[in-house]
Amino acid sequence: MKHYDAIIIGAGQAGTPLAKKLAESGMKTAIIEKRIVGGTCIIDGCTPTKTMIASARAAFQARTAGKLGVVIPDVQVDLKKIIKRKNEIVDLFQASAEKGIKTTKGLKLYLGKAFFTGTKELKVEMKDGKTENLSADLIFINTGAKTIIPDIHGLKDVDYLTSTSILDIEEIPEHLVVIGGNYIGLEFGQMFARFGSKITILEKAPHVLAKEDQEIADEICKVLDNEKIEVLRSVTIESVTKTKNGLSVKIEDKSGARKINCSHILVAAGRKAQTDDLGLTYSGIKKDDKGHIIVNEKLETNIKGVYALGDVKGGPAFTHIAYNDYTIVYRNLIEKTKLTIKNRPIPYCMFTDPQLARVGISETEAKEQGLNYKVALLPMANVARGIETGETFGLMKAVVDAKTKQILGAAVIAADGGEIMSVLQMAMQGGITYEDIRYGIFAHPTYSESLNNLFMKLDD
Repeated sequence: MKHYDAIIIGAGQAGTPLAKKLAESGMKTAIIEKRIVGGTCIIDGCTPTKTMIASARAAFQARTAGKLGVVIPDVQVDLKKIIKRKNEIVDLFQASAEKGIKTTKGLKLYLGKAFFTGTKELKVEMKDGKTENLSADLIFINTGAKTIIPDIHGLKDVDYLTSTSILDIEEIPEHLVVIGGNYIGLEFGQMFARFGSKITILEKAPHVLAKEDQEIADEICKVLDNEKIEVLRSVTIESVTKTKNGLSVKIEDKSGARKINCSHILVAAGRKAQTDDLGLTYSGIKKDDKGHIIVNEKLETNIKGVYALGDVKGGPAFTHIAYNDYTIVYRNLIEKTKLTIKNRPIPYCMFTDPQLARVGISETEAKEQGLNYKVALLPMANVARGIETGETFGLMKAVVDAKTKQILGAAVIAADGGEIMSVLQMAMQGGITYEDIRYGIFAHPTYSESLNNLFMKLDD
């Protein structure tokens, strides 16, 4: 059995930089990856999807440029070229990540599947057929999450798509049914609508984006409706069957029972932690009823010296959260800081067009917590920059403390929603009040300048 100071399981957005930092600090370190170095973000998450979304946005802008006086008569989508560009960018990022590991002194890369055989002991079934037995003083689990396949009658008998397999589809679906009206489903739905597919989104909840305020979900649905994307809510999917010409989905909603015939089905019903095959019972590491590894505020499990980072531990499943997990663990271990994940900001962005960006608490959460709050709301139709660029769908919304005037949370649906939200996040982290922003000077004409107008609404 080979012994290391530290072993990282999973070469994702937390595992890779952590492995490099630990090795650079003098620790004898190993990192184990069962699939491809880079993790979900680079291989089949953020990098490929946002690359393809950029192509979809370009197609949409070309088709709608006439309203700005620029007429483009024939817009064609070359899916093969889009996929090729996506693959080139993914390969570039992936190669860089793998090179970083292989060129770090004191860091060993194992390509294979790891599982616990003891408290801090692992067996690795290598891709080349060999087996390695490893142990370490410190172990870090960064195995991420995978697609949940819902228990729908007949679904497993058809060639459904996931957020991974759809990235390499060879033809634009004629009619794509998306199971799930959350962030992943909406991004893919709009993307393929802009490529030319007919889209039907099926959501079991009363509204899409279940974690968002109702008006935020409603505004996103207006955007989708404008692009003729059908969104059905409060839907029960009874079964999926093959037909002579494709697939058929039997559903029941407020209109009753009916069938939707389609060419392709995308399953986007959520993700679950990849812990089933880790052998956690042999390690003594505890997990919750959803399979997430339980950690404390410093990301340590119930076993001293064993940590979990990123999606595998539950909580907000975002790349930037996994990366922040790495920075907390590394600084605590090597720099002897006492950082925790308690009360850290959780910004995120859904890359529909316009984007939906969020940070802090929603109005629903403020109400549930019984806070003394006020809400500022500004439609993008009243934002000068939006009017000038022809992008008037969306809104800005902020929840503020009525007494202290601190910003508690914000949601921004806008062309550059993520950038606008980041301004508000910095204000929240710096203790800047909404009055400071209301009277602040911003360059004209920018989207951020309209934060003046947003908080002016609180004067009413």
